[in-house]
Amino acid sequence: MLYQLKIVDPSEYSSNCTQPQLNGTNLSPEELVNSTLYRGPVDPANWFGIRKGFPNLGYIQNHLQVLLLLVFEAVVYRRQAYYRKQFQLVAPVTETIFEDVSREHLDHGLVSCAKYFLNYFYYKFGLEICFLMTVNVIGQRMNFMVILHGCWLVVILTRRRRAAIARLWPKYCLFLVVFLLYQYLLCVGMPPALCIDYPWRWSRSLPINSALIKWLYLPDFYVPPKSTNLINDFVLLLCAAQQWRVFAAERSEEWRRAGGDNADRLDAPPREPRNPTPDFIHCRSYLDMAKVVVFRYLFWFVLVVVFITGATRISLFGLGYLLACFYLLLFGTAMLRKPARARLVLWDCLILYNITVIISKNMLSVRAPGCSPPSGHRGATDLHREHPCSVLAMPGAS
Repeated sequence: MLYQLKIVDPSEYSSNCTQPQLNGTNLSPEELVNSTLYRGPVDPANWFGIRKGFPNLGYIQNHLQVLLLLVFEAVVYRRQAYYRKQFQLVAPVTETIFEDVSREHLDHGLVSCAKYFLNYFYYKFGLEICFLMTVNVIGQRMNFMVILHGCWLVVILTRRRRAAIARLWPKYCLFLVVFLLYQYLLCVGMPPALCIDYPWRWSRSLPINSALIKWLYLPDFYVPPKSTNLINDFVLLLCAAQQWRVFAAERSEEWRRAGGDNADRLDAPPREPRNPTPDFIHCRSYLDMAKVVVFRYLFWFVLVVVFITGATRISLFGLGYLLACFYLLLFGTAMLRKPARARLVLWDCLILYNITVIISKNMLSVRAPGCSPPSGHRGATDLHREHPCSVLAMPGAS
């Protein structure tokens, strides 16, 4: 707010950077004009997040929204504490919405099932949500940085056992924190008031163009890193932090009794003396009908999705999806009657192939924007010279 006063005049201390010679930079004259360094005077305060000329309300509206949310959260927690103290109530250990609904009420009806999942949906499916958020980060960004996310996804999925994933999860959360801070520093970059361009812009002899700089997520004054991409990374970090709490809660007897046991039971005997889940095949209620749809027809729905994924784009990667779909069709629902380990091996192969395709497309996307080899490249094949995009189109990365 003080910076908006009329006595503050940025034109008195702003920097005017001199444009370099054309042989001293790999930027074209049109790109030099649009660079942050050379398109006008550079206010040093902008690097610290302070700007001149905005309306006061528009300048602080985001800060006011955060303040209002914090006040609302404090009011809710104070109100809950006062209400429990007034009526001598104890806060639930599981921090749920419906305190009287637990795992034993899951099969009592559609309403009880909905209440249970409102209470414990993330407790049951938080790990899968984290995987989906990781794939979302990779798909939204498609640059060099997300290759590390893909590698972590492969490492976690190959652990297979939930207990092994829980032991690895703190390291993954630490990686997300450090990686988010590192990317934020890349978005901040060097102060433009220093009038020093980055080394990858110093000379035309450097084989780094704007598309490669964008893919590598390097700081740049002409193609700055897209800071809004960090929102997806933050959401992933938020989900991973909550899943860390879930792994800690799974070791508590109160959570296991209320939300159910999340332990893997691959080595359980095929016939247990008593199955706690009631028979839902004969559909005596709407909840039984929903269970039949999920457990009987979800397998076919997944195969339809795999087939559509392979058939929508004709490529080598799509051929792999079609082969996987036809291979699973050979077994049909008979695969569901196989031992648990035999079923999971086939499913794990499909998941790992899917991750491999995602990482491969991301690595090939660096050449997709131009679809042409660099100038003076003598090793390009005749096919690539005549049809620049054909090599990338074969695996489906163009």
